[in-house]
Amino acid sequence: MNILLLQDVYNLGRAGDVKTVANGYGRNFLIPQGLATRATPDSMLQAERIAQDANQRRTALNEEMSGVAQQIEEIQLLFPARAGETGKLYGSVTTAMIAEQLAEKSGLEVDKRQIHGQPLRLLGMHTVAVRLTIDLVPEFSVVVYREGESPENYMVAAEELSEEPEEAFDENVVELSAEEELDPEVAVEDAEVSDKESDDAPQEAPAEEA
Repeated sequence: MNILLLQDVYNLGRAGDVKTVANGYGRNFLIPQGLATRATPDSMLQAERIAQDANQRRTALNEEMSGVAQQIEEIQLLFPARAGETGKLYGSVTTAMIAEQLAEKSGLEVDKRQIHGQPLRLLGMHTVAVRLTIDLVPEFSVVVYREGESPENYMVAAEELSEEPEEAFDENVVELSAEEELDPEVAVEDAEVSDKESDDAPQEAPAEEA
């Protein structure tokens, strides 16, 4: 079915947009929630006005929430958990748990549906995002650490991992090999080593003639 969005809907569109959605999604969720209406000739006459009004509200909201987004990016949430030897949790850190602790830290009312991603099921430091507006989706860190251990151990491990130098690309190796082939001195040295290895290798006895 074709619908006209009355409000911004994340991952679908902005107010004033016309979208084609599944009948059930439109009838059972978007329209009852006041997020959309059927795209009829009469409703389409209001599309431009709806989009203009929404743009003004969105701009004001983004400006209002920009400071909150910056604060959230500096937040780090800690969750002690029980886990096996492989680091897999006995259970999970759910989006509801993350939303609750984020609300306590930020003083902002946060719903679990605003948290992006799946429940966390492994020890370590994770990056999670929260949707404040359709445009503002700040990320913050969540550290899931083993009960009885220091969460700092997992932060240090994650930082060390991110600072490890990357392995050389294969193309670098190819370029180096090409340079060696073009360098006559290197080619001679390689040939001498190859000849020496051949001389040192045990020689097979010649086959007896029949």
